[in-house]
Amino acid sequence: MEQLVQELKEHLIEELNLEEITPEDIDAAAPLFGDGLGLDSIDALEIILILEKYYGVKLANSAEAKPVFYSVNSLAEYIMQNRK
Repeated sequence: MEQLVQELKEHLIEELNLEEITPEDIDAAAPLFGDGLGLDSIDALEIILILEKYYGVKLANSAEAKPVFYSVNSLAEYIMQNRK
């Protein structure tokens, strides 16, 4: 799980062009949107692509996205449960 969290941080930085941030700067438990990392709806679409591209995981419906996209930890848990 710890390695997956680290990987996710690196993918988020790379795919969302967060050049000024290092993986160590991202609190895995902090919200990704709003006050936390400050991501927006465009970033949410990129996260969906990250899940599909690197982990083969698709969201069944958009209603489940909010709790899954809460933090890096919640993304990692979702990947662990749904990875093939």
